[in-house]
Amino acid sequence: MAAKTHKLDNAAYEAELLRLQTELVTMQEWVRESGTRLVVVFEGRDAAGKGGAIKRVTEYLNPRIARIVALPAPTERQRSQWYFQRYTEHLPAAGEIVLLDRSWYNRAGVERVMGFCSDAEYERFLRQCPVFERLLVEDGVLLRKYWFSVSDAEQLKRFKGRMSDPLVQWKLSPMDLQSLTRWEQYSRAKDQMFAHTDTAESPWFDVEAEDKKRARINMLAHLLSTVPYEPVSRPAMTLPERPPSQGYERPARENFSFVPDHAASLEQAEKDSKMSAAPNKSGKKSGKSKKEKKAAKAEALSAKKAKTDSKAAKTSGTSGDVPPDTAPASPAAGQPAKQPAARRTSTAAPKDPSPAQKQTAPVRKRTPAARKQPSPATPATATTPATATTPATAGTTVTAATPASRRAASAKKAAPTGTTAPAGGRRPRKQAAGEQR
Repeated sequence: MAAKTHKLDNAAYEAELLRLQTELVTMQEWVRESGTRLVVVFEGRDAAGKGGAIKRVTEYLNPRIARIVALPAPTERQRSQWYFQRYTEHLPAAGEIVLLDRSWYNRAGVERVMGFCSDAEYERFLRQCPVFERLLVEDGVLLRKYWFSVSDAEQLKRFKGRMSDPLVQWKLSPMDLQSLTRWEQYSRAKDQMFAHTDTAESPWFDVEAEDKKRARINMLAHLLSTVPYEPVSRPAMTLPERPPSQGYERPARENFSFVPDHAASLEQAEKDSKMSAAPNKSGKKSGKSKKEKKAAKAEALSAKKAKTDSKAAKTSGTSGDVPPDTAPASPAAGQPAKQPAARRTSTAAPKDPSPAQKQTAPVRKRTPAARKQPSPATPATATTPATATTPATAGTTVTAATPASRRAASAKKAAPTGTTAPAGGRRPRKQAAGEQR
């Protein structure tokens, strides 16, 4: 066997295989038109790639023209016949191609090694086989014989692959395993077979099958090169127009039995799998129905509106009455109220309450009933919140007015001269006309 070669590039293999298969279709048309009879024999070691090569040959061919013949073990009746008789009935007629997956060479190979034939039957075969093939060739049959060779290490590797692959385990039989322990016996049987049957009329062609892709390409190219085919012109065809309807009406679907839509269940399973693997995110398409999407959108708008109303209510409550813990301090009893200092316009904005004050200071809203009652007095110990000061002129401090300071100043102006504010801090508001206490 030749030295091990590197594997053929897959892209180059696919491109060349398609070209060769196109040529095979052209050859098939020539065989059909010319009435040629073509027989291709595939022999070789177990797991050498014969089946894969046959599959590539017939992939695009017409099964009515090119057919595969793979015979099982002979029956008792067939054992009593002339050995070549069970094969002659499968030979091609005019315009046909026959691909023999194993052939009459079983007697020189597996039957000889496994002891399924006697020595006399084996020697008779070696004498008759060249004559039988010569008769076929003289009658006009194109006979091509290919032997696929593989090393013992590669064969063992492929056997292991078949044992672990449930899709091709059927290819592995107890008879195939015997080829491992009887490797040398098969080698001697093959050499003896070639010595008697490799003739000028029907020579053997050895295919190195360490790389299956190379073996297929080499075998197809050689087969095409040995067949004298020519392109066959096909008559031009045009599609006829469909005639108008003659009133035919198809029966109701209920009258027929249809296979279940198994493909629909696959689509639904794939959809469910995608939804469970990738949860919905904003901005991405989801698997929800239109009704669910509409309900989710309405719920989102309602939540947004509630949030906006809450913010508006919070803002209006903060701008109303001052909470008790931030009320300005009133002067002690018996002390005259001080007049508020002159205010100047300041560009400095008043300080906003700290986040802690916003969270801890409750907003008290005055109801109509509460407005009729006097406000509770503020303890004298309450402290006035700090006010921001900005420099205006030399020696002058500008105080920024706050709502609390403005109310305190108004209360002081309204108090008569010589009077003092109550200890509570705030004076009761003036009673309106007609109002009862």
